[in-house]
Amino acid sequence: MKITLIRHGEVDEKYHKCYNGHIDIELSPKGKEQAKEVAEMLQNKEFDLVYCSDLLRAKKTLKPSKHYKNAIFTQQLREKSWGEYEGMSFDAIIARGEIRYENFTQWIEALGGEPYDTYIARIRTFFLEYLPSQNANTVLVVTHAGVIRVLIAIVQNISLQEAFCIDVPYGSDIVFDTDLQTFSTIK
Repeated sequence: MKITLIRHGEVDEKYHKCYNGHIDIELSPKGKEQAKEVAEMLQNKEFDLVYCSDLLRAKKTLKPSKHYKNAIFTQQLREKSWGEYEGMSFDAIIARGEIRYENFTQWIEALGGEPYDTYIARIRTFFLEYLPSQNANTVLVVTHAGVIRVLIAIVQNISLQEAFCIDVPYGSDIVFDTDLQTFSTIK
C-alpha cells in the first residue's frame, strides 16, 4: 500500500512554533493558497481511501480538493493534545516557570495532555494495523507534522527526538510505502 501523507497548510503566525495540539485553528491566507496547491497536486491522482484529521486546519487543507467529498474525518489523525499548554510556544511555557527543559523525553512528559505512549500507540494502530486491514492500494491522509514524524520514527526505528528534527513544511507531502517500509523525500 502507498499512503500519501499531507501536512495541513500554514496557520496564523501567532500559532507558529507553538504546541497547537487539539486547538481548532484556521489556515492563514498563505495556508489557503497551499491548500489550493495541494488540490492541484492531487488533481490527477486517485485514492482508494481518503482520511483526514477532524481538526479545522486539516479539513480546510483538503477542502479545495476533489477528494474532500470522499474523506473520512477522524480523531485518530489529530496532533497530540498538550493539555493546558496548547497554543503556547516553548518560550512562553518556560517563562511561566512551572517546567524546566532537561531533555526531550522529560519535556514532552512534563507538558501533560495526551500521554505520549498513548499518542504513539494511536498512530501505530492507525497506520500499521487499521489501514492495512482496509485492503486498499492507495490512501490519502491529511494530518499534522507530529503525526508524520511519529510514523517516521516508528517505521525507521529512530528516536522521537531525531524524528522531531525532520522538517515537515506546511502543505508538504510524503509517500509511505507499507510494503517496502520506506518513505519518499518530503516535498
